[in-house]
Amino acid sequence: MNAGGVATEAHLAEFLASLGTASPHTLAAYRRDCARFVAWVAAIPDSAFDTPLLRTYAAGLHRAGSGSRSIARALSALRAFFDFLIARGRALDNPARDVKAPKAGRRLPHVLDVDQTASLLGRAPESELEVRDLAMWELTYSCGLRVSELTGLDLGALDFASGEVRVLGKGRKERIVPVGRMALEAVRAWLKVRGGIARPEETAVFVNRRGERLGVRMVQSRLKTWGVKQGIAQSVHPHMLRHSFASHLLESSGDLRAVQELLGHSNISTTQVYTHLDFQHLAKVYDAAHPRARRNRRSD
Repeated sequence: MNAGGVATEAHLAEFLASLGTASPHTLAAYRRDCARFVAWVAAIPDSAFDTPLLRTYAAGLHRAGSGSRSIARALSALRAFFDFLIARGRALDNPARDVKAPKAGRRLPHVLDVDQTASLLGRAPESELEVRDLAMWELTYSCGLRVSELTGLDLGALDFASGEVRVLGKGRKERIVPVGRMALEAVRAWLKVRGGIARPEETAVFVNRRGERLGVRMVQSRLKTWGVKQGIAQSVHPHMLRHSFASHLLESSGDLRAVQELLGHSNISTTQVYTHLDFQHLAKVYDAAHPRARRNRRSD
């Protein structure tokens, strides 16, 4: 069956009219995605209305820069459109049924480089609450903590003698993490002033100005503001410090299993994303330092 004669603007208008109960957002998405296909197929009127045609169309979207999610959404809209055409007797089968969007590439976490991290942590506190904040940033970066793990810390979790902290992670899974010297010093400085702020019965290491356990949103807000004051170009959030901890540690040690244990990942595949970051770092070093790489870049 000829594609140009099947998927026309008139047929699309009928299809959209049949979606009267759909939400405005869904209607707009279907209209946009299906209209794009109708315009494309109109330019090749002698093509067959089949699965290879739809694969060609999806491949064209990919080459044009559409992401996997956008392509998947477009194919979903076209499947509904073709089902409508089948029901109206204008098509024999659904050519989009067996066409899949390309797999989404795994997003790499945003990290600070070593110099940016040093700049972030290099600010001298100007108030008791900033003493607390610096202690939180140092501890998060030193131990690779999740923000929920940071706010959940109780005083008994810190062991200054051994330089360790007991962390309660996802699924209430406990792990022991070493704490670096700078973080220990920052936490000690905070604990010296914490007594004047915290309520007597409060067990949390980090408290707000009312003396109660600090919440996740406040930590996120304080770090974002801190990053702006330190001139960090990108928006800084607590998980970025965790990602930076993992990336920097892997760059130095190459020990993926150790990083997995320190982060509290139950599956090493979760940790492996940092190997991609490490490779990117190595690639940049190579490009900047290797004589052949430099010559190639100048010859472009």
